[in-house]
Amino acid sequence: MLEHHLKEIANVDIFKKGRNKALFVGRPFYLDYDKAQILISDAWKNEVKGIPQGTFLLAFYDGEDSVQEAILLRALTPSKLPTDNDVVSSMIEYYKDGSDISGLAGSKDKSKLDDFTRYEFSFSGLECRVLGSFYKIKEAVLEEGEQKTKELVEFGADLENFYSANNYSVYKATDDILHKIVNQRDGDIIAGNENEFKIGHVRYSSSRRFQIEQPNVDVFISPGDFIGKRTALFGMTRTGKSNTVKKIIEATAEISKKAPSKPCFKKNELIEPFTNVGAPEFPVGQIIFDVNGEYANPNLQDKGTAIFELYSSDVTRYSVLDKPGFKVMKVNFYKEIENGFELIKSYFDANRVTGDYVNNFAAVDLSEPEDKSPFSSSMTRYNRVKAAYLCCLYKAGFPLPNGFNIKFMGNADINDGIDPSKGITPQQATSWFERIWKVYKENEFFTKYENDKGHEWADDDLKSLLIFLTGFKQPGEKNSVSGYKKLRVKELHDLHTNVIDKSFEEEIPDLLRNGKIVIVDLSQGSPVVQKLFSERICKAIFNNAMARFVENTPNNFIQFYFEEAHNLFPKKDEKDLTDVYNRLAKEGAKLHLGMVYATQEVSSISSNILKNTQNWFIAHLNNDDEMKELKKYYDFSDFTSSLLKFSSGNDKGFVRMKTYTNPFVVPVQIDRFLANKGK
Repeated sequence: MLEHHLKEIANVDIFKKGRNKALFVGRPFYLDYDKAQILISDAWKNEVKGIPQGTFLLAFYDGEDSVQEAILLRALTPSKLPTDNDVVSSMIEYYKDGSDISGLAGSKDKSKLDDFTRYEFSFSGLECRVLGSFYKIKEAVLEEGEQKTKELVEFGADLENFYSANNYSVYKATDDILHKIVNQRDGDIIAGNENEFKIGHVRYSSSRRFQIEQPNVDVFISPGDFIGKRTALFGMTRTGKSNTVKKIIEATAEISKKAPSKPCFKKNELIEPFTNVGAPEFPVGQIIFDVNGEYANPNLQDKGTAIFELYSSDVTRYSVLDKPGFKVMKVNFYKEIENGFELIKSYFDANRVTGDYVNNFAAVDLSEPEDKSPFSSSMTRYNRVKAAYLCCLYKAGFPLPNGFNIKFMGNADINDGIDPSKGITPQQATSWFERIWKVYKENEFFTKYENDKGHEWADDDLKSLLIFLTGFKQPGEKNSVSGYKKLRVKELHDLHTNVIDKSFEEEIPDLLRNGKIVIVDLSQGSPVVQKLFSERICKAIFNNAMARFVENTPNNFIQFYFEEAHNLFPKKDEKDLTDVYNRLAKEGAKLHLGMVYATQEVSSISSNILKNTQNWFIAHLNNDDEMKELKKYYDFSDFTSSLLKFSSGNDKGFVRMKTYTNPFVVPVQIDRFLANKGK
């Protein structure tokens, strides 16, 4: 029944049903490619139950029966009529006389105006935006072996031509006509089909005296508009951003279940990203960076709608704290050498921990050499550098894994009874390196080594680490510095665990490749920790996708969700295009990586990300700076004045929505997210 009803709506003839005399609102007196000005009257406005700002109108061409064309308009603001000055002068004269001149139906006192004057006073002008045009074309089709001609209604997001304004009559779009307008689809796709989801209904204004009397017109979204695309949700706190995010997560999770292929991928396999019915080829992975903890944890506001509960069999939760039901999102700094070192460097950058010896420490190369044979000179040097770094961690107080030993090549002339090649404790290794650095300029072994080999025993990387470990810039305990104490900070220690065998940076991409939902609970981490973990995870997923792309291995779609994005994303004036969030915005499409981000601060987000955003949900914003930024994109300039107004709880979820497939902005009341796990 529902499918049949949707087909009827999709096939509705705009040119027949749209010209409903009861919905007539006026006639244009000016028309160009961008705007129209129409003459309207109080009686016509009252008859159609009002014309709120943003109303969709249709201007039908009446000049010739053979021309089937309707211009789609959006009501914007009153416009002046040539007679306005005379009308205003007359009104003022009547006001001075104390006369009732309302003349409205149902008024208690009869107007003292004569019929002609009252009629003249009832007219006003309305300026509208031209959004495009509907027109009929004839197409040859083959049906049951016969060549037939079929009439199709097409929509173009501009005007190919326009006639004199007097040749048009304007009607308000309602019911099935409005449904067709706000649910634009290409080809034979029917809005609301089994692979689409209802997101809400058309809503024009905060005030709803007339709207509440009329049936809601549903607005649908296609997950294909969001999967692999960039989506922005802008609005002040408590305007319904999270509710909208949950609706998108729900739609993506449900469409992912319809993927025909299991998550297996073969190299050089040519596939279409979506099947012919709109479902993705492979299950979609989703990762939510939960800054406020509302997706990963139950709370009173959710009332049973927490994502982790609704999709419990597909959800894996990570946290920076060890708590029941969560995997600990930490790094074993002693075993994941490069990952741990990257976190330290990221912390130094974020907190501006600088200084020449600190910069030298951060520049150390801890990647394994290509020649990994045990007794090669490159492997010997690498093992010493790694050992000195591990000693820095130990001395800074990072808890050790059970039975952890450090092994590297020393020399009988300097070992002093401790042979590190057999494996020694971190305490012994630390003492060994401290003693070496203390006598480095005095011991004959090091002088002879440099004379024989032509280079020092300790390379630049090892010397940088020895300075950091001992706290002395020069051998012989000279020029004291903080050294390893720079690592004695809670933020870094909170990133370390001594029990994990496999890194979360390896686990999370694997889960997402299998179409699972990952929730990263960052609610109990400091802003620095939030930024560090989100960047590390995003880089791991991006690098995984890029490696697969280079190897010609198909990527399934992965969706990123960022709450409070202004705390994570690069700022507007930052020019580093290698930042992972900028790369997700610019290169994510080819890698099948989509992102959904929510924030109150449009103006703070990198313009590189904004320029690559295809879907927009705009709720109430409270200042002109945000509006100035918003006006740069699509037709949001039509809504800037109304977006500044907010009517408390009545406006939650009231957004202006622009999706990838719809050529213009639609004002929508988003449905409340409920635990129904379906359409």
